[in-house]
Amino acid sequence: MKRIGVLTGGGDAAGMNPALRAVVRTAWQQGAEVIGIRRGWRGLAEGDYAVMEPGSVSGILHLGGTVLRTFRYPEFATDEGTTAVARTIEKMKLDGMVIIGGDGSFRGASKLEDEFALPVVGVPATIDNDIPGTDISIGFDTALNIAIDAVDKIKDTATSHGRIFVIEVMGREYGLLAAQVAIATGAEEVLLPEIPYELDDLCRRLNASYERGKQHAIIIVAEGAGKASYISFEIKERVQRDVRMAVLGHIQRGGSPSGYDRILASRMGARATELLFEGTHRVMVGIVANKFVTSPLVRQSKQKPDAVLRDAALMELLA
Repeated sequence: MKRIGVLTGGGDAAGMNPALRAVVRTAWQQGAEVIGIRRGWRGLAEGDYAVMEPGSVSGILHLGGTVLRTFRYPEFATDEGTTAVARTIEKMKLDGMVIIGGDGSFRGASKLEDEFALPVVGVPATIDNDIPGTDISIGFDTALNIAIDAVDKIKDTATSHGRIFVIEVMGREYGLLAAQVAIATGAEEVLLPEIPYELDDLCRRLNASYERGKQHAIIIVAEGAGKASYISFEIKERVQRDVRMAVLGHIQRGGSPSGYDRILASRMGARATELLFEGTHRVMVGIVANKFVTSPLVRQSKQKPDAVLRDAALMELLA
């Protein structure tokens, strides 16, 4: 391979920049030129790209987000959008591509393979950690630690004022982030998309805990399990106590990647590039039991809820 492309797609995740750095420097070590595609899939359609030399990725290890930026491009699903991407692919004359992102980006990557015969390797980067084929994805550890830090601060106020706090974290369809935040912060309750719940039951448990001498409560809610605004209102109506809410939102995405994410991303980015040069493509690189594995870019099934249910059970045991 003489020329490969690299693209960051989907939602940003801390660690994308270390992965990008690893791709660029590994490819140059193999004697290949690297083309960085700016603004994700939209940039690919609009021909927004530039050569990335090893020096171009100096000083980005500690930066959150992605220096290439990431814009969604739903038009890729249409004939017109596909034609625009085809023009850029032909113009760049790539021999392969590394795509750093989540399941949506990997569906796009699979289309590049199917329609343009462009070899692609994926690098999983999403704070939800909901991609099958890897124990952990880039960005999850940083998001977890940011959320833990925020909840710890809120807990100080909850303790001081004897309040119940309902704290909403990210996780639309997969509740692992919420479950692990709940364990790490000693939350009293966690609400997850994977586990049905009744607010009446939750409130009975809260009242019982106050009767045992509890002075405050922290309730972690994955965004896919309900809105903190609604849940806090309903709890206040039922228990007649001081209930407040907080939505952590996009602060979980940003910030400097943790040491773990920097190393994980560097390893995954380098390995994905090596796979391209070895002739392996149409795969995603992952880490299972601390070893590199590969799996299909697109899977028919979603991440199983086993890890979420395991951690939810532990949190309930320790609450």
